[in-house]
Amino acid sequence: MASENSPLLAYRLLGDEGVAFSANGAGGPGGASARKLSTFLGVVVPTVLSMFSIVVFLRIGFVVGHAGLLQALAMLLVAYFILALTVLSVCAIATNGAVRGGGAYFMISRTLGPEVGGSIGLMFYLANVCGCAVSLLGLVEAVLDVFGAAGYAKDYTTGAMMTFASVFAVLFNGCTGIMAGANMSGELKDPSRAIPLGTIVAVAYTFFIYTLLFFLSGFTCDRTLLQEDYGFFRAISLWPPLVLVGIYATSLSASMSSLIGASRILHALAQDDLFGVILAPAKVVSRTGNPWGAVLYSWGLVQLVLLAGKLNTLAAVVTVFYLVAYAAVDLSCLSLEWASAPNFRPTFSLFSWHTCLLGVASCLLMMFLISPGAAGGSLLLMGLLSALLTARGGPSSWGYVSQALLFHQVRKYLLRLDVRKDHVKFWRPQLLLLVGNPRGALPLLRLANQLKKGGLYVLGHVTLGDLDCLPSDPVQPQYGAWLSLVDRAQVKAFVDLTLSPSVRQGAQHLLRISGLGGMKPNTLVLGFYDDAAPQDHFLTDPAFSEAADGTLEGGSPALSTLFPPPRAPGSPRALSPQDYVATVADALKMNKNVVLARACGALPPERLSRGSGGTSPPHHVDVWPLNLLRPRGGPGYVDVCGLFLLQMATILGMVPAWHSARLRIFLCLGPREAPGAAEGRLRALLSQLRIRAEVQEVVWGEGAGSGEPEEEEEEGDFVNGRRGDAEAEALACSANALVRAQQGRSRGGGPGGPEGGDGEGGPATALTFLYLPRPPADPARYPRYLALLETLTRDLGPTLLIHGVTPVTCTDL
Repeated sequence: MASENSPLLAYRLLGDEGVAFSANGAGGPGGASARKLSTFLGVVVPTVLSMFSIVVFLRIGFVVGHAGLLQALAMLLVAYFILALTVLSVCAIATNGAVRGGGAYFMISRTLGPEVGGSIGLMFYLANVCGCAVSLLGLVEAVLDVFGAAGYAKDYTTGAMMTFASVFAVLFNGCTGIMAGANMSGELKDPSRAIPLGTIVAVAYTFFIYTLLFFLSGFTCDRTLLQEDYGFFRAISLWPPLVLVGIYATSLSASMSSLIGASRILHALAQDDLFGVILAPAKVVSRTGNPWGAVLYSWGLVQLVLLAGKLNTLAAVVTVFYLVAYAAVDLSCLSLEWASAPNFRPTFSLFSWHTCLLGVASCLLMMFLISPGAAGGSLLLMGLLSALLTARGGPSSWGYVSQALLFHQVRKYLLRLDVRKDHVKFWRPQLLLLVGNPRGALPLLRLANQLKKGGLYVLGHVTLGDLDCLPSDPVQPQYGAWLSLVDRAQVKAFVDLTLSPSVRQGAQHLLRISGLGGMKPNTLVLGFYDDAAPQDHFLTDPAFSEAADGTLEGGSPALSTLFPPPRAPGSPRALSPQDYVATVADALKMNKNVVLARACGALPPERLSRGSGGTSPPHHVDVWPLNLLRPRGGPGYVDVCGLFLLQMATILGMVPAWHSARLRIFLCLGPREAPGAAEGRLRALLSQLRIRAEVQEVVWGEGAGSGEPEEEEEEGDFVNGRRGDAEAEALACSANALVRAQQGRSRGGGPGGPEGGDGEGGPATALTFLYLPRPPADPARYPRYLALLETLTRDLGPTLLIHGVTPVTCTDL
């Protein structure tokens, strides 16, 4: 982990005196001698030679003859407009930090990440390979001296009808060498200065020469001559051999420039190891740092491309590939500008997000105008390469501009998320699950993920300690393990850890500070406090199967080595029963809903999966929307907490894995209530709430009390009030027996809970929702309250005790 004493050398911001960085940034051979080219020789010369290429001698007449002088000048302006926008982006990126070998590929990959950067880099490499082949094909045309006659609308070398787009493709192909200097970044003394300065000088110079040649050709040559003889310069030159020398020189120089640039890109791709062993030979370099392995690779591909045979046939494909690369450079600069990262402060300031966006749009538009098929194919190829690199996984140390963009957008929308505009119609659960040791909490962790319904989900953990007594914060190093847990468990959760002298205080911290703005937890989820021995689900869960040596794929430490073993039975616990109930009381005081989960390890595995659950055996989800420890008749059961239970059960039924489960709601009849009346009212309420459920009436058994209390007691006073402990215990036992009886009835008379077997009478109960009473006002009664909850939920199987304090549903549209 980096600290304030970490050297800046690793970030290439400063180095020791006399130490030179290698071209590839990895300390390879030839590091000191590789960076020796000046701005003129390293950028201006190769860029000018690449941009002139064969077009100057063999395609000036083609363009002016077919398009006319005005349209030819318009094409030139459009081409250089696109190039100028891309050059601005290149200059901005190049002056924002050290540029190593690979040029445009390095800029794109270190901005957009290895997946997009690698795919674009490979396509830019293919563009350079094809550009080399185009230059050689132009040389072949000159050597063979193949000429003929045709009409205005046909290219006499291919017989194809010429259009504005096809002529523009040929012209633009001759102007695509603006990256030649950037591709030599590994050999430049000062690439951050040489690339922008040299590229701008080269672009301005070539634009002037092209414009001059267009005017001279249009004013002095007959249109028929330009159309029918692409080598017309020899016929009008004072000394014809000089034209041949120029053709040979530009063809060879442009092809060599493209070949060298392509080899540098391929070498950088191989060094980054994005494509594995396929490009491994391209890593080979000579003693002076020349990547001759990449050169041989590129030379072999050029030979294959030469089979296309005609320059104009290949020009459209090459142009599209170059436009994809230029669009990626503009997109990289646009992303950096939009991300507003403080470290993006290039010394070159003659650009804005408007120029970047216009550059991207111009490149994409011209791609599809020139060749829709080639444009679509190139984007499809880029998508396939990106998917391949995503599946392989790439370096994470480069930095992803997507993360900066997400941060910028999330911050903006969080500021717009106004809690004052909250409405019950759009309520959703936002959960804070407190986890002691995730080894024993995996089923609950996944169940909470299903209950969140697109809301916030935070995994919270309290590390016991006092920062005043520690040399450093012990919480920060734990985040990596918890984030790996989230990835392996495949849950959509944030992680929030804190340091506190007690779990109760830590829970208060997390309830107050977790989340941001309008996204803050409204529901606290806890595992149930009982004497059951914790299970180690890491040993049985397939997602957490690990190698025998305790490492994961890629050599990273296994999660089993990052989290301690489960607590042994009878060992001391970090949380006392008193503090556990106090934590529940604290959450209710903070106006947070509370969920206590018991026996989640017995949940059917297929219900916790990410599948549809269509092949799962039928199950029931039982809901008891009234306080079983305080029975009463009449409509009083329809309170905020009862509706909260119904809402949470309905949300769970929306999850694909629970679609096939049947929701049952149990209605307890009071001693003086006639059967059917309360059921009708409840069914009407369910109809208004759009909840599909089976309603069943049950009658209180022995221990439930013979009648209603004489006076309405404060909720929770079954412990503090006039009832004695024996009566409260009998009431809890009676309620437990009632729930188990209904579970057993659905199984055909067998006992309830996970031990009862499935029977033949109907589906088993997979999960039970019970009303959680408020903790007593007297803290001295907390242990007794917890004992009553244990009695109430004993042997019921997976159970959620829920207390809701906020309205969560309404009947309005």
